[in-house]
Amino acid sequence: MSDATAVKVREIRALIARHKRWDVIFGIIGVLSLMIGVLTFVALFLDMVIDGAPRLTWDFFTNFPSRKPNQAGILSAWVGTTMVMIVTICAAVPLGVGAGVYLEEYAPRNWMTDLIEINVTNLAGVPSIVYGLLALGLFIYEFGLGQSVLTAGLTLALLILPVIIVATREAIRSIPAAIREGSYALGATKWQTAAHHIIPYSLPGILTGVIIGLARAIGETAPIITVGALTFIAFLPPAPVQAEPPFVSFEWLMSGFTVMPIQMFNWTSRPEAAFQLNAAAAGVVLLVMTLSMNALAIYIRYRLRKNIKW
Repeated sequence: MSDATAVKVREIRALIARHKRWDVIFGIIGVLSLMIGVLTFVALFLDMVIDGAPRLTWDFFTNFPSRKPNQAGILSAWVGTTMVMIVTICAAVPLGVGAGVYLEEYAPRNWMTDLIEINVTNLAGVPSIVYGLLALGLFIYEFGLGQSVLTAGLTLALLILPVIIVATREAIRSIPAAIREGSYALGATKWQTAAHHIIPYSLPGILTGVIIGLARAIGETAPIITVGALTFIAFLPPAPVQAEPPFVSFEWLMSGFTVMPIQMFNWTSRPEAAFQLNAAAAGVVLLVMTLSMNALAIYIRYRLRKNIKW
């Protein structure tokens, strides 16, 4: 081996070693960044659990809010949160997925479609209070739905709709073009291709967007306050299922409500230390509700991915 070749080999080895060092440094920085975020969350969560654990009793879940902190509970708050999220899911998921499928599979490529895509993307970053003001003028003043569970659910549906649309489009784009071409080659229509191939294969990605959207919606406070959520409520909405025919009632949609973030805000604004413990306990419950909802969606996504055969 000549001297020039040996020098070249040493330079290449030095370059590779330098790049490997940068890889190690970047990996260490990434791990530290991850640990800072995770440890911060764990520390805050443990502090909240330690403060709120003594209040996590059966009475705390079955009592209405009270001016006496030892007797106060979250019954109306967690029931209201559950009902509002049901309306949000029923309104946002079909509309978001349908809009994403249309924009990606059916919409013509022209300036109008480009304008819609830009607006949808920008709406995902609009502050939540803007959606609250929009809902106040549209659902309450224009449609006359009042300060109800239906209004709150539709407001949060508008809030997470852009997130679901963008996630749906990205999931559909990840599907190989060969699947569409094979379906068309066998004589399938565009709807058959979308219904039997595109949507089932993209469902795991779509569920990811739904998880992100619902996790944001369940903790929102500003738009819910804007549309008239009650800070103190000592009654429950009418039950959706009844013993008498027709057995199903929709009166609960027009009932007054409160949600967990509003109840926590009410307690944290009080000077007594006992109410701070109640707020910590409610925070633990809200976090568990969020994680449970996300865990269910992740499990469904896992099962769907497992059943997909490319």
